[in-house]
Amino acid sequence: MLTESFQKRKKDLVSWINKNKIEFLILLVILLAAAFLRLYRIADYMTFLGDEGRDVLVVKRMVVDHKWTLLGPTASVGGFFLGPIYYYFMMPFLWLFRLDPVGPAVMVALFGIATVFLVYKTGRDFFDAKAGLIAAGLYALSPLVIAYSRASWNPNLMPFFCLLTIYTLWLAVAKNKLGLLFLVGFFLGIGFQLHYLATFLVPIIIVYLLFFTRNLKSFKGYLLGIGGFLLGWLPFLLFELRHSFPNFRTFYQFIFFGEETGFVSAKFWPTVTDVIFRLFSRLVTNNQILLAQLLLLISLSTLAFFLIKWRKKKEFKTLSLLGLWLILGVGLFGFYQKGIYDYYFGFMFSLPFLLVGFTFSSFSKSFLGKVVIGMFLLILVVVNLQGIPFRHSPNRLLNQTKQVARIVLREAQNEPFNFALITAQNSDHAYRYFLEIWGNSPITIENPQIDPERKTVTDQLLVVCEVADCKPLGHPLWEIAGFGRGEIVGTWSVPGGITIVKLAHYLGE
Repeated sequence: MLTESFQKRKKDLVSWINKNKIEFLILLVILLAAAFLRLYRIADYMTFLGDEGRDVLVVKRMVVDHKWTLLGPTASVGGFFLGPIYYYFMMPFLWLFRLDPVGPAVMVALFGIATVFLVYKTGRDFFDAKAGLIAAGLYALSPLVIAYSRASWNPNLMPFFCLLTIYTLWLAVAKNKLGLLFLVGFFLGIGFQLHYLATFLVPIIIVYLLFFTRNLKSFKGYLLGIGGFLLGWLPFLLFELRHSFPNFRTFYQFIFFGEETGFVSAKFWPTVTDVIFRLFSRLVTNNQILLAQLLLLISLSTLAFFLIKWRKKKEFKTLSLLGLWLILGVGLFGFYQKGIYDYYFGFMFSLPFLLVGFTFSSFSKSFLGKVVIGMFLLILVVVNLQGIPFRHSPNRLLNQTKQVARIVLREAQNEPFNFALITAQNSDHAYRYFLEIWGNSPITIENPQIDPERKTVTDQLLVVCEVADCKPLGHPLWEIAGFGRGEIVGTWSVPGGITIVKLAHYLGE
Protein backbone atom coordinates (compact mmCIF):
# COMPACT_ATOMS: atom_id res chain seq x y z
CA MET A 1 0.00 0.00 0.00
CA LEU A 2 2.77 2.41 0.97
CA THR A 3 4.77 1.40 -2.11
CA GLU A 4 1.79 2.12 -4.37
CA SER A 5 1.26 5.49 -2.72
CA PHE A 6 4.93 6.37 -3.10
CA GLN A 7 4.94 5.34 -6.76
CA LYS A 8 1.84 7.45 -7.42
CA ARG A 9 3.39 10.51 -5.76
CA LYS A 10 6.60 9.97 -7.71
CA LYS A 11 4.64 9.71 -10.97
CA ASP A 12 2.67 12.88 -10.13
CA LEU A 13 5.90 14.76 -9.35
CA VAL A 14 7.52 13.71 -12.63
CA SER A 15 4.37 14.70 -14.49
CA TRP A 16 4.31 18.11 -12.78
CA ILE A 17 7.98 18.74 -13.60
CA ASN A 18 7.40 17.86 -17.25
CA LYS A 19 4.48 20.30 -17.44
CA ASN A 20 6.24 23.10 -15.51
CA LYS A 21 9.87 22.80 -16.59
CA ILE A 22 10.66 26.52 -16.45
CA GLU A 23 9.03 26.94 -13.03
CA PHE A 24 10.88 23.88 -11.74
CA LEU A 25 14.25 25.12 -13.04
CA ILE A 26 13.74 28.56 -11.46
CA LEU A 27 12.75 26.95 -8.17
CA LEU A 28 15.78 24.66 -8.32
CA VAL A 29 18.10 27.65 -8.87
CA ILE A 30 16.48 29.47 -5.92
CA LEU A 31 16.91 26.45 -3.63
CA LEU A 32 20.52 25.91 -4.71
CA ALA A 33 21.26 29.59 -4.08
CA ALA A 34 19.55 29.36 -0.70
CA ALA A 35 21.63 26.29 0.19
CA PHE A 36 24.88 28.00 -0.84
CA LEU A 37 24.09 31.20 1.07
CA ARG A 38 23.23 29.26 4.23
CA LEU A 39 25.92 26.56 4.21
CA TYR A 40 28.99 28.22 2.66
CA ARG A 41 31.81 28.24 5.26
CA ILE A 42 29.25 28.01 8.01
CA ALA A 43 31.86 26.92 10.60
CA ASP A 44 33.90 30.10 10.01
CA TYR A 45 30.99 32.53 10.27
CA MET A 46 28.68 30.93 12.82
CA THR A 47 28.07 32.46 16.23
CA PHE A 48 29.39 30.39 19.11
CA LEU A 49 29.22 32.23 22.42
CA GLY A 50 27.87 31.45 25.86
CA ASP A 51 24.26 30.78 24.85
CA GLU A 52 25.31 28.40 22.09
CA GLY A 53 27.74 26.71 24.47
CA ARG A 54 24.99 26.27 27.05
CA ASP A 55 22.77 24.57 24.48
CA VAL A 56 25.37 22.12 23.21
CA LEU A 57 26.35 21.30 26.81
CA VAL A 58 22.75 20.29 27.53
CA VAL A 59 22.46 18.27 24.32
CA LYS A 60 25.87 16.61 24.80
CA ARG A 61 24.70 15.37 28.20
CA MET A 62 21.57 14.02 26.53
CA VAL A 63 23.51 12.26 23.76
CA VAL A 64 26.48 10.98 25.76
CA ASP A 65 25.35 10.88 29.39
CA HIS A 66 21.65 10.17 28.71
CA LYS A 67 20.57 13.00 31.00
CA TRP A 68 17.22 13.91 29.45
CA THR A 69 15.43 17.18 30.05
CA LEU A 70 11.90 18.54 29.84
CA LEU A 71 13.08 22.13 30.14
CA GLY A 72 14.52 24.31 27.42
CA PRO A 73 16.62 27.48 27.42
CA THR A 74 15.62 30.62 29.27
CA ALA A 75 13.67 33.31 27.45
CA SER A 76 15.52 36.56 26.78
CA VAL A 77 13.09 38.48 29.00
CA GLY A 78 10.65 37.62 31.77
CA GLY A 79 12.68 35.06 33.72
CA PHE A 80 10.81 32.01 32.41
CA PHE A 81 11.95 28.99 30.43
CA LEU A 82 11.04 27.64 27.01
CA GLY A 83 10.22 24.06 26.11
CA PRO A 84 12.99 21.55 25.29
CA ILE A 85 12.00 20.80 21.68
CA TYR A 86 14.97 22.70 20.24
CA TYR A 87 17.37 20.48 22.17
CA TYR A 88 15.73 17.42 20.64
CA PHE A 89 16.07 18.92 17.16
CA MET A 90 19.77 19.46 17.90
CA MET A 91 20.43 15.92 19.14
CA PRO A 92 20.80 13.94 15.88
CA PHE A 93 22.97 16.63 14.29
CA LEU A 94 25.32 16.97 17.26
CA TRP A 95 25.62 13.17 17.25
CA LEU A 96 26.17 12.94 13.47
CA PHE A 97 28.88 15.63 13.65
CA ARG A 98 30.59 13.85 16.58
CA LEU A 99 29.79 16.59 19.10
CA ASP A 100 31.05 19.37 16.83
CA PRO A 101 28.81 22.45 17.34
CA VAL A 102 28.74 22.92 13.57
CA GLY A 103 26.15 20.12 13.43
CA PRO A 104 23.27 22.07 15.04
CA ALA A 105 24.16 25.12 12.91
CA VAL A 106 23.83 22.95 9.79
CA MET A 107 20.45 21.78 11.12
CA VAL A 108 19.26 25.40 11.31
CA ALA A 109 20.55 26.03 7.79
CA LEU A 110 18.61 23.03 6.47
CA PHE A 111 15.45 24.34 8.12
CA GLY A 112 16.22 27.68 6.48
CA ILE A 113 16.37 26.03 3.05
CA ALA A 114 13.12 24.19 3.79
CA THR A 115 11.55 27.54 4.71
CA VAL A 116 12.49 28.93 1.29
CA PHE A 117 10.62 26.04 -0.34
CA LEU A 118 7.67 26.53 2.03
CA VAL A 119 7.52 30.23 1.10
CA TYR A 120 7.35 29.19 -2.57
CA LYS A 121 4.68 26.58 -1.84
CA THR A 122 2.61 29.03 0.21
CA GLY A 123 2.86 31.81 -2.36
CA ARG A 124 1.98 29.41 -5.19
CA ASP A 125 -1.04 27.93 -3.42
CA PHE A 126 -2.22 31.27 -2.05
CA PHE A 127 -1.88 33.09 -5.39
CA ASP A 128 0.09 31.68 -8.34
CA ALA A 129 3.48 30.29 -9.33
CA LYS A 130 4.89 33.73 -10.10
CA ALA A 131 4.04 35.03 -6.62
CA GLY A 132 5.57 31.94 -5.04
CA LEU A 133 8.82 32.16 -6.99
CA ILE A 134 9.24 35.89 -6.37
CA ALA A 135 8.58 35.51 -2.63
CA ALA A 136 10.92 32.50 -2.32
CA GLY A 137 13.66 34.15 -4.38
CA LEU A 138 13.68 37.32 -2.28
CA TYR A 139 13.46 35.31 0.94
CA ALA A 140 16.46 33.21 -0.15
CA LEU A 141 18.55 36.37 -0.71
CA SER A 142 17.55 38.40 2.37
CA PRO A 143 20.75 39.12 4.37
CA LEU A 144 18.90 39.20 7.69
CA VAL A 145 17.15 35.91 7.00
CA ILE A 146 20.46 34.36 5.93
CA ALA A 147 22.19 35.58 9.09
CA TYR A 148 19.57 33.90 11.27
CA SER A 149 19.83 30.73 9.19
CA ARG A 150 23.55 30.21 9.80
CA ALA A 151 23.74 29.78 13.58
CA SER A 152 22.25 27.43 16.15
CA TRP A 153 19.65 29.28 18.22
CA ASN A 154 16.11 28.31 19.16
CA PRO A 155 14.33 31.37 17.60
CA ASN A 156 15.95 30.57 14.25
CA LEU A 157 13.48 27.72 13.61
CA MET A 158 10.50 29.99 14.25
CA PRO A 159 10.06 31.15 10.63
CA PHE A 160 9.59 27.57 9.41
CA PHE A 161 7.10 26.39 12.02
CA CYS A 162 5.12 29.62 12.14
CA LEU A 163 4.71 29.70 8.36
CA LEU A 164 3.79 26.01 8.45
CA THR A 165 1.13 26.88 11.04
CA ILE A 166 -0.29 29.66 8.85
CA TYR A 167 -0.22 27.53 5.70
CA THR A 168 -1.94 24.59 7.38
CA LEU A 169 -4.55 26.94 8.86
CA TRP A 170 -5.30 28.24 5.36
CA LEU A 171 -5.58 24.69 4.02
CA ALA A 172 -8.00 23.76 6.81
CA VAL A 173 -10.29 26.71 6.10
CA ALA A 174 -9.93 27.27 2.35
CA LYS A 175 -10.23 23.56 1.51
CA ASN A 176 -12.79 22.93 4.28
CA LYS A 177 -10.62 20.25 5.88
CA LEU A 178 -11.01 21.14 9.55
CA GLY A 179 -9.32 17.93 10.59
CA LEU A 180 -6.09 19.74 9.64
CA LEU A 181 -6.60 21.97 12.68
CA PHE A 182 -4.93 19.17 14.64
CA LEU A 183 -1.73 19.91 12.69
CA VAL A 184 -2.25 23.66 13.14
CA GLY A 185 -2.29 23.14 16.90
CA PHE A 186 0.65 20.73 16.76
CA PHE A 187 2.88 23.13 14.81
CA LEU A 188 1.82 25.98 17.08
CA GLY A 189 2.80 23.90 20.13
CA ILE A 190 6.27 23.42 18.65
CA GLY A 191 6.44 27.17 17.96
CA PHE A 192 5.58 27.86 21.60
CA GLN A 193 8.57 25.78 22.66
CA LEU A 194 10.90 27.66 20.32
CA HIS A 195 9.91 31.17 21.41
CA TYR A 196 6.99 32.76 23.22
CA LEU A 197 6.44 35.22 20.35
CA ALA A 198 4.48 32.33 18.81
CA THR A 199 1.68 33.45 21.15
CA PHE A 200 1.08 36.28 18.66
CA LEU A 201 -0.30 33.65 16.27
CA VAL A 202 -3.04 32.65 18.74
CA PRO A 203 -5.36 35.66 18.22
CA ILE A 204 -4.72 35.47 14.47
CA ILE A 205 -5.82 31.83 14.40
CA ILE A 206 -8.84 32.42 16.65
CA VAL A 207 -10.15 35.44 14.73
CA TYR A 208 -9.63 33.73 11.37
CA LEU A 209 -11.46 30.58 12.48
CA LEU A 210 -14.35 32.46 14.06
CA PHE A 211 -14.78 34.58 10.96
CA PHE A 212 -14.78 31.74 8.42
CA THR A 213 -15.92 28.63 10.33
CA ARG A 214 -18.91 29.74 12.40
CA ASN A 215 -20.95 26.54 12.52
CA LEU A 216 -21.54 23.65 14.87
CA LYS A 217 -19.49 21.22 12.77
CA SER A 218 -16.44 23.39 13.38
CA PHE A 219 -16.44 22.56 17.09
CA LYS A 220 -14.85 19.16 16.45
CA GLY A 221 -12.09 20.87 14.47
CA TYR A 222 -11.49 23.27 17.35
CA LEU A 223 -11.10 20.36 19.76
CA LEU A 224 -8.66 18.69 17.36
CA GLY A 225 -6.66 21.93 17.24
CA ILE A 226 -6.47 22.07 21.03
CA GLY A 227 -5.44 18.42 21.14
CA GLY A 228 -2.73 19.01 18.53
CA PHE A 229 -1.42 21.99 20.47
CA LEU A 230 -1.20 19.99 23.70
CA LEU A 231 0.69 17.24 21.85
CA GLY A 232 3.11 19.73 20.25
CA TRP A 233 3.63 21.36 23.64
CA LEU A 234 3.75 18.04 25.50
CA PRO A 235 7.39 17.85 26.72
CA PHE A 236 7.18 21.27 28.32
CA LEU A 237 3.64 20.58 29.55
CA LEU A 238 4.89 17.49 31.39
CA PHE A 239 7.47 19.62 33.20
CA GLU A 240 4.84 22.20 34.12
CA LEU A 241 2.48 19.52 35.44
CA ARG A 242 5.24 17.99 37.59
CA HIS A 243 6.21 21.36 39.09
CA SER A 244 2.82 23.11 39.46
CA PHE A 245 3.16 25.32 36.37
CA PRO A 246 6.00 27.65 37.50
CA ASN A 247 6.79 28.96 34.01
CA PHE A 248 3.15 29.32 33.06
CA ARG A 249 2.55 31.46 36.15
CA THR A 250 5.68 33.54 35.49
CA PHE A 251 4.62 34.05 31.87
CA TYR A 252 1.11 35.05 32.98
CA GLN A 253 2.56 37.63 35.38
CA PHE A 254 4.87 38.94 32.66
CA ILE A 255 2.05 39.40 30.12
CA PHE A 256 -0.61 40.94 32.35
CA PHE A 257 1.32 42.59 35.18
CA GLY A 258 4.91 43.07 33.97
CA GLU A 259 6.48 46.48 33.40
CA GLU A 260 7.52 45.40 29.90
CA THR A 261 3.94 44.98 28.66
CA GLY A 262 0.80 47.09 28.62
CA PHE A 263 -0.91 49.80 26.61
CA VAL A 264 0.78 53.21 26.57
CA SER A 265 -0.99 55.52 24.12
CA ALA A 266 2.08 57.68 23.49
CA LYS A 267 4.15 54.64 22.46
CA PHE A 268 1.59 52.43 20.74
CA TRP A 269 1.45 53.98 17.25
CA PRO A 270 5.16 54.88 17.03
CA THR A 271 6.00 51.27 17.87
CA VAL A 272 3.50 49.85 15.39
CA THR A 273 4.66 52.08 12.54
CA ASP A 274 8.30 51.33 13.33
CA VAL A 275 7.67 47.57 13.31
CA ILE A 276 5.74 47.52 10.04
CA PHE A 277 8.43 49.62 8.36
CA ARG A 278 11.23 47.41 9.73
CA LEU A 279 9.46 44.32 8.39
CA PHE A 280 10.15 45.61 4.89
CA SER A 281 13.39 47.54 5.38
CA ARG A 282 15.23 44.95 7.48
CA LEU A 283 13.92 41.86 5.71
CA VAL A 284 13.21 42.78 2.09
CA THR A 285 15.29 45.84 1.11
CA ASN A 286 18.48 45.46 3.19
CA ASN A 287 17.88 48.77 5.01
CA GLN A 288 17.33 50.83 1.87
CA ILE A 289 14.86 53.31 3.41
CA LEU A 290 13.29 54.88 0.32
CA LEU A 291 12.96 51.51 -1.39
CA ALA A 292 11.33 50.06 1.73
CA GLN A 293 8.88 52.95 2.00
CA LEU A 294 7.88 52.60 -1.65
CA LEU A 295 7.53 48.82 -1.41
CA LEU A 296 5.51 49.08 1.81
CA LEU A 297 3.12 51.63 0.29
CA ILE A 298 2.58 49.61 -2.89
CA SER A 299 2.15 46.29 -1.06
CA LEU A 300 -0.34 47.60 1.50
CA SER A 301 -2.31 49.43 -1.19
CA THR A 302 -2.44 46.27 -3.29
CA LEU A 303 -3.59 44.21 -0.31
CA ALA A 304 -6.34 46.72 0.56
CA PHE A 305 -7.47 47.00 -3.07
CA PHE A 306 -7.87 43.26 -3.61
CA LEU A 307 -9.48 42.74 -0.20
CA ILE A 308 -12.26 45.06 -1.35
CA LYS A 309 -12.35 43.67 -4.89
CA TRP A 310 -12.44 40.03 -3.81
CA ARG A 311 -14.68 40.38 -0.75
CA LYS A 312 -17.24 37.98 -2.27
CA LYS A 313 -14.77 35.57 -3.86
CA LYS A 314 -12.97 32.55 -2.42
CA GLU A 315 -9.63 34.43 -2.65
CA PHE A 316 -10.93 36.70 0.11
CA LYS A 317 -10.10 33.98 2.66
CA THR A 318 -6.48 34.04 1.57
CA LEU A 319 -6.03 37.80 1.65
CA SER A 320 -7.92 38.02 4.96
CA LEU A 321 -5.42 35.64 6.53
CA LEU A 322 -2.50 37.77 5.34
CA GLY A 323 -4.29 40.91 6.53
CA LEU A 324 -4.91 39.46 9.99
CA TRP A 325 -1.34 38.19 10.18
CA LEU A 326 -0.11 41.70 9.40
CA ILE A 327 -2.54 43.78 11.48
CA LEU A 328 -2.60 41.63 14.61
CA GLY A 329 1.03 40.56 14.33
CA VAL A 330 2.27 44.14 14.09
CA GLY A 331 -0.37 45.57 16.41
CA LEU A 332 0.52 43.31 19.32
CA PHE A 333 4.03 44.74 19.35
CA GLY A 334 2.41 48.02 20.36
CA PHE A 335 1.82 46.55 23.82
CA TYR A 336 5.50 45.76 24.37
CA GLN A 337 7.46 48.52 26.08
CA LYS A 338 11.05 47.33 25.67
CA GLY A 339 13.40 47.14 22.71
CA ILE A 340 12.18 45.05 19.78
CA TYR A 341 14.93 42.98 18.20
CA ASP A 342 14.91 41.65 14.65
CA TYR A 343 14.53 38.02 15.69
CA TYR A 344 11.23 38.92 17.40
CA PHE A 345 9.79 39.08 13.88
CA GLY A 346 10.51 35.37 13.36
CA PHE A 347 6.83 34.42 13.52
CA MET A 348 6.18 36.67 10.51
CA PHE A 349 9.49 36.62 8.62
CA SER A 350 7.84 35.29 5.47
CA LEU A 351 4.86 37.69 5.50
CA PRO A 352 6.42 40.72 3.73
CA PHE A 353 7.88 38.44 1.07
CA LEU A 354 4.46 36.89 0.38
CA LEU A 355 2.93 40.36 0.17
CA VAL A 356 5.63 41.52 -2.23
CA GLY A 357 5.29 38.33 -4.28
CA PHE A 358 1.52 38.86 -4.57
CA THR A 359 1.96 42.55 -5.42
CA PHE A 360 4.58 41.94 -8.11
CA SER A 361 2.58 39.08 -9.60
CA SER A 362 -0.54 41.26 -9.73
CA PHE A 363 1.28 44.08 -11.53
CA SER A 364 3.04 41.88 -14.06
CA LYS A 365 0.02 41.04 -16.20
CA SER A 366 0.93 43.54 -18.92
CA PHE A 367 4.18 44.08 -20.83
CA LEU A 368 4.80 47.42 -19.10
CA GLY A 369 4.09 45.83 -15.75
CA LYS A 370 6.59 43.06 -16.48
CA VAL A 371 9.27 45.64 -17.29
CA VAL A 372 8.65 47.68 -14.13
CA ILE A 373 8.53 44.60 -11.90
CA GLY A 374 11.65 43.23 -13.57
CA MET A 375 13.51 46.44 -12.74
CA PHE A 376 12.24 46.31 -9.13
CA LEU A 377 13.41 42.71 -8.77
CA LEU A 378 16.83 43.50 -10.23
CA ILE A 379 17.28 46.37 -7.76
CA LEU A 380 16.21 44.16 -4.84
CA VAL A 381 18.58 41.39 -5.88
CA VAL A 382 21.51 43.83 -6.11
CA VAL A 383 20.89 45.56 -2.76
CA ASN A 384 20.40 42.23 -0.98
CA LEU A 385 23.53 40.66 -2.46
CA GLN A 386 25.47 43.64 -1.09
CA GLY A 387 24.48 42.62 2.43
CA ILE A 388 25.39 38.92 2.27
CA PRO A 389 27.08 38.12 5.62
CA PHE A 390 30.13 36.30 4.26
CA ARG A 391 31.18 39.19 2.03
CA HIS A 392 33.10 40.30 5.14
CA SER A 393 35.94 38.51 6.94
CA PRO A 394 34.79 35.54 9.04
CA ASN A 395 34.69 35.81 12.84
CA ARG A 396 35.95 32.24 13.35
CA LEU A 397 34.44 32.29 16.83
CA LEU A 398 34.26 28.51 16.95
CA ASN A 399 37.95 28.06 16.13
CA GLN A 400 38.90 30.81 18.57
CA THR A 401 36.93 29.12 21.35
CA LYS A 402 38.60 25.80 20.58
CA GLN A 403 42.03 27.43 20.62
CA VAL A 404 41.42 29.02 24.01
CA ALA A 405 40.07 25.76 25.43
CA ARG A 406 43.14 23.85 24.15
CA ILE A 407 45.50 26.25 25.94
CA VAL A 408 43.49 25.99 29.15
CA LEU A 409 43.50 22.21 28.89
CA ARG A 410 47.22 22.11 28.17
CA GLU A 411 48.14 24.36 31.08
CA ALA A 412 45.88 22.42 33.46
CA GLN A 413 48.25 19.48 32.84
CA ASN A 414 45.56 16.85 33.41
CA GLU A 415 45.16 18.07 37.00
CA PRO A 416 41.96 19.40 38.63
CA PHE A 417 41.48 23.12 38.04
CA ASN A 418 39.08 25.98 38.57
CA PHE A 419 38.00 28.21 35.71
CA ALA A 420 36.83 31.80 35.35
CA LEU A 421 35.86 34.16 32.54
CA ILE A 422 36.24 37.93 32.73
CA THR A 423 33.98 39.37 30.05
CA ALA A 424 31.68 42.25 29.25
CA GLN A 425 28.58 40.26 28.31
CA ASN A 426 29.45 36.66 27.48
CA SER A 427 29.25 33.49 29.61
CA ASP A 428 31.77 30.68 29.98
CA HIS A 429 29.63 27.80 28.64
CA ALA A 430 31.28 27.76 25.21
CA TYR A 431 34.72 27.15 26.75
CA ARG A 432 33.36 24.70 29.31
CA TYR A 433 31.78 22.67 26.51
CA PHE A 434 35.10 21.82 24.89
CA LEU A 435 36.81 21.28 28.24
CA GLU A 436 34.07 18.79 29.11
CA ILE A 437 34.05 16.83 25.85
CA TRP A 438 37.87 16.75 25.87
CA GLY A 439 37.87 15.09 29.27
CA ASN A 440 38.84 17.64 31.95
CA SER A 441 35.89 19.70 33.11
CA PRO A 442 36.75 22.56 35.46
CA ILE A 443 35.61 22.21 39.07
CA THR A 444 33.06 24.79 40.17
CA ILE A 445 33.92 26.54 43.43
CA GLU A 446 31.03 26.23 45.86
CA ASN A 447 30.27 28.73 48.61
CA PRO A 448 31.42 27.96 52.20
CA GLN A 449 27.92 26.92 53.31
CA ILE A 450 27.97 24.07 50.80
CA ASP A 451 31.71 23.40 50.90
CA PRO A 452 33.03 24.42 54.36
CA GLU A 453 36.26 22.42 53.84
CA ARG A 454 36.92 24.11 50.46
CA LYS A 455 37.33 20.80 48.65
CA THR A 456 36.10 22.41 45.42
CA VAL A 457 39.06 24.83 45.44
CA THR A 458 41.94 23.34 43.45
CA ASP A 459 45.61 24.32 43.27
CA GLN A 460 45.20 26.24 40.01
CA LEU A 461 42.82 28.72 38.45
CA LEU A 462 42.73 29.34 34.69
CA VAL A 463 41.23 32.73 33.82
CA VAL A 464 40.14 33.74 30.31
CA CYS A 465 39.98 37.50 29.76
CA GLU A 466 37.82 38.85 26.94
CA VAL A 467 38.41 42.47 27.98
CA ALA A 468 41.36 44.65 27.01
CA ASP A 469 42.56 45.55 30.51
CA CYS A 470 42.86 42.12 32.14
CA LYS A 471 43.51 42.29 35.89
CA PRO A 472 42.42 39.02 37.48
CA LEU A 473 44.20 39.53 40.81
CA GLY A 474 41.67 40.82 43.31
CA HIS A 475 38.81 40.67 40.80
CA PRO A 476 35.38 40.46 42.53
CA LEU A 477 34.10 37.70 40.24
CA TRP A 478 33.12 34.76 42.48
CA GLU A 479 35.11 32.21 40.51
CA ILE A 480 38.23 34.31 41.25
CA ALA A 481 37.38 35.61 44.73
CA GLY A 482 36.36 32.10 45.85
CA PHE A 483 39.77 30.77 44.80
CA GLY A 484 41.44 32.96 47.42
CA ARG A 485 44.57 35.04 47.19
CA GLY A 486 46.56 34.06 44.16
CA GLU A 487 49.56 34.95 42.06
CA ILE A 488 50.07 34.88 38.31
CA VAL A 489 52.24 31.99 37.13
CA GLY A 490 51.58 32.18 33.40
CA THR A 491 50.05 34.36 30.66
CA TRP A 492 49.14 33.55 27.05
CA SER A 493 47.56 35.62 24.28
CA VAL A 494 45.15 34.45 21.60
CA PRO A 495 44.38 36.41 18.39
CA GLY A 496 41.18 38.36 18.83
CA GLY A 497 42.17 40.20 22.01
CA ILE A 498 41.83 37.26 24.41
CA THR A 499 44.29 36.68 27.26
CA ILE A 500 44.61 33.52 29.33
CA VAL A 501 46.07 33.83 32.82
CA LYS A 502 47.04 31.00 35.16
CA LEU A 503 46.88 31.63 38.90
CA ALA A 504 48.23 29.57 41.77
CA HIS A 505 47.68 30.14 45.48
CA TYR A 506 49.87 32.88 46.95
CA LEU A 507 52.43 31.33 49.28
CA GLY A 508 54.02 34.53 50.58
CA GLU A 509 57.63 35.65 50.54
